[in-house]
Amino acid sequence: MLDDTQLQRAAKDHLWMHFTQHGRYVGDGPDHDVPVIVRGEGVYLYDSHGKRYLDGLAGLFVSQLGHGRRDLAEAAAKQAETLAFMPLWSYAHPAAIELADKVAGYAPGDLNRVFFTSGGGEAVESAWKLAKNYFKLTGKPMKHKVISRAIAYHGTTQGALSITGLPGLKAQFEPLVPSTFRVPNTNVYRADDITGGLLDGSDPEAFGRWAADQIEVAILNEGAETVAAVFLEPVQNAGGCFPPPPGYFQRVREICDRHDVLLVSDEVICAYGRLGEMFGATRFGYQPDIITSAKGLTSGYAPLGAMVASDRLFEPFSTGSSMFAHGYTFGGHPVASAIGLKNMQIFEDEGVLDHVQANAPAFRATLERLLDLPIVGDVRGEGFFYGIELVKDKGTKETFTHDECDRILYGFVSKALYDAGLYCRADDRGDPVIQLSPPLVSTQEHFDEMEQILRTVLDKAWSLI
Repeated sequence: MLDDTQLQRAAKDHLWMHFTQHGRYVGDGPDHDVPVIVRGEGVYLYDSHGKRYLDGLAGLFVSQLGHGRRDLAEAAAKQAETLAFMPLWSYAHPAAIELADKVAGYAPGDLNRVFFTSGGGEAVESAWKLAKNYFKLTGKPMKHKVISRAIAYHGTTQGALSITGLPGLKAQFEPLVPSTFRVPNTNVYRADDITGGLLDGSDPEAFGRWAADQIEVAILNEGAETVAAVFLEPVQNAGGCFPPPPGYFQRVREICDRHDVLLVSDEVICAYGRLGEMFGATRFGYQPDIITSAKGLTSGYAPLGAMVASDRLFEPFSTGSSMFAHGYTFGGHPVASAIGLKNMQIFEDEGVLDHVQANAPAFRATLERLLDLPIVGDVRGEGFFYGIELVKDKGTKETFTHDECDRILYGFVSKALYDAGLYCRADDRGDPVIQLSPPLVSTQEHFDEMEQILRTVLDKAWSLI
């Protein structure tokens, strides 16, 4: 096993990290070291020097049950000893069958068909392919276009990246898959800017109605006969946790029904307890045609995603020689499926959803204490999923420039939070925010610890403006 010095050298020489500015690690000394996490226990992480960090992001919106759970590790070992691998290509195995049954049982309405993938981007990719394939088989071959929201993130594969509404992530990979279109998001805090001064956000329901209606405008502009699906997250991640205004999704459902457009609920982050329900659609009371999910399905103990589709969408493939000619080698992997099944059992046995519902108001209240800081403009979110938007001026809501974000958000805040023992996310895809999404087993003591670290660091950040 490599020692600390060897790990640093090997990381810098050979490991290509994801979404990483490797230039930050050029040079010698601790200021240029790659952070190396070696262990997790409960809601805490430990680095190669033994320092402890509160996992304020659940890894990456993943570690629902926390770290170091022997029961999940044992489920993986037991399955690996019995059947380590078998694809779902015209064959099945018990773990995938039982997990599909469990997931379908939690899914709302007639979402009874579970198509396993390796992760969230693949689930989104699968949903778009299914939408196009379904309409071709049902006599509407022109329906292929997708509508999604501005600043929304839906994945990095060519199709999922095309649906993503973040120009900065897309430009270097263009041309992408054509036929995707953007509509406004539901950032109530920025309603005045989003609506061009038409609405100021003081009436969230009116803003939600306006935002939903822009989806119909986009459908009509493109021609309803060409639009296959609308992809929306229950709480939009990128930009800093935008919950839906009251009535938003009900209005979207009406619009989709009117124009025979599929509503895809992208719940890669929001599913499996993050919002206090097994699915975000359940939390907000709407019925999607497809749910895409991943991350919390196994609490991160193995990679696994799932597209959950309605019986209606499966029907054209249910008889005769029709086939959804799509799949992944590791989709529904036996070990990952066994972990997912155990994960769901723990949710039930330990009352995880009840815990989130009971503690979510306290989490919100604890984070809202930070609103007394001049740099904190807004605190928003749902369940155990929150964003804190940073501003230069609370009265005008003036945001940071690109250079200020680089200097303050990334140059100071991100590193200072980590140095203070809080692992979370500083992000400026949209306006500058700090995102918090702790393991679902977190309690008030962990909320307080987060708030105290954030308060200290953000107070110092204000002095840098």
